[in-house]
Amino acid sequence: MTGFPIDDATPVTWPGPPPEEADVVVIGGGVIGVCTALYLAESGQRVVLLEKGRIAGEQSSRNWGWIRQQGRDPDELPIMVEANRLWRDLAQRTNVDIGLTQGGVTYLAKTDAEMARYADWIHHAAAHDVDSRLLRAGEVADLIPGMSRGYAGALYTASDMRAEPWVAVPALTGVAARAGATIVENCAVRTLDIQAGRVAGVVTEQGRIASPEVVLAGGAWSALLLRRHGIALPQLSVRATVAATDPLPMVYPGGAADDGIAFRPRKDGGYSLAAGGFHELFVGPDAFRALPKYLAQLRADPFGTRFLPAAPRGYPDAWSTPRRWDADGPSPFETMRILNPAPNRRKVAQLTSRFHALFPDIGPVRIKTAWSGMIDTMPDVVPVVDRVDALPGLTIGTGMSGHGFGIGPGMGKVLAALVMGDDPGHDLTRFRLSRFSDGSKMRLGPSV
Repeated sequence: MTGFPIDDATPVTWPGPPPEEADVVVIGGGVIGVCTALYLAESGQRVVLLEKGRIAGEQSSRNWGWIRQQGRDPDELPIMVEANRLWRDLAQRTNVDIGLTQGGVTYLAKTDAEMARYADWIHHAAAHDVDSRLLRAGEVADLIPGMSRGYAGALYTASDMRAEPWVAVPALTGVAARAGATIVENCAVRTLDIQAGRVAGVVTEQGRIASPEVVLAGGAWSALLLRRHGIALPQLSVRATVAATDPLPMVYPGGAADDGIAFRPRKDGGYSLAAGGFHELFVGPDAFRALPKYLAQLRADPFGTRFLPAAPRGYPDAWSTPRRWDADGPSPFETMRILNPAPNRRKVAQLTSRFHALFPDIGPVRIKTAWSGMIDTMPDVVPVVDRVDALPGLTIGTGMSGHGFGIGPGMGKVLAALVMGDDPGHDLTRFRLSRFSDGSKMRLGPSV
């Protein structure tokens, strides 16, 4: 099994070289870019996917591995329902076991107020025939036995799934390659090639690729590339820490979370642990610039974010990271091939003690490894999935706000349809780029 997470030590699987021309260039080898390339290739497009580091090297191998419909923003939910179905199909087409398991997802509620919030969301599930339901305290104890404390209740979706992201995304890349996509790792896109006011290709560190269509699925790096071309995107990235335990007895086959800890079993017998509702923001120039757009989010969750004074050198929003560079010289994307933040060790120790306290009979909880990822987020916690009117030929799929792994196949199919001028099958109004510039009020959806 591929090590978790994927980093600079992971061997290059797809060395290239890149072609000189393509119908579509996809920038970014995370789950969104990979799935977009897959569905474009299956539609007969000559598509090349370019990744500056390794496939799934950043957040796509560092997430929790949940494939959840539960708690989604109502505008995301129909795409996620489709993604749930697509995951089942894609898992059958890979040549490895990606650990796809229907174990359910449970949000544990400590208070009646939390239960009321879950009850407010449940009608969205019913509108899309999702099997989410509210559990009473006794039902929670029966579903997850052995917990040291009781809960007021829970929100539970039995049809939700999990998979091993560091295995799944590379496996989907193999499916895309077999469908005809050209995959090139270690090949940064320095700039878009703009001619006569529209996209004509990209300039990479290995030369120019002519292409009338480009999809930007660059995760935490998307806003930096867009700013180079005069397009403002109020995207920030927050650090989230995950710990992986050694093998332990099975307590629950799905993903579960309360306001202090999230956990789910892995294929190797251990558990992945994370802090529900906690993340860290490195304050940089983009953070100051975007602050007005984020006020609604900060007011809604004032204590969920810890602010750190400055990003390490080379990060997308570090004070020293260039905002302008020439196409014929190294770009910030070559300076840092893989964004690999150090985990919050204090948080790892806290997660270990919380998990053991919740399951005191599970035995010693030993940490096998820990890592962090940078989650690219938007002010209203939903992504940008749109054609760029100001730059014809450019399509953006970014800012998945921690929802990207599970929804990846669904969003990839949507982005492929947008590029080809087909009906994406979903209302994408909520995800338009112009919502940040047309005077629209930031609307936080009832995602939970």
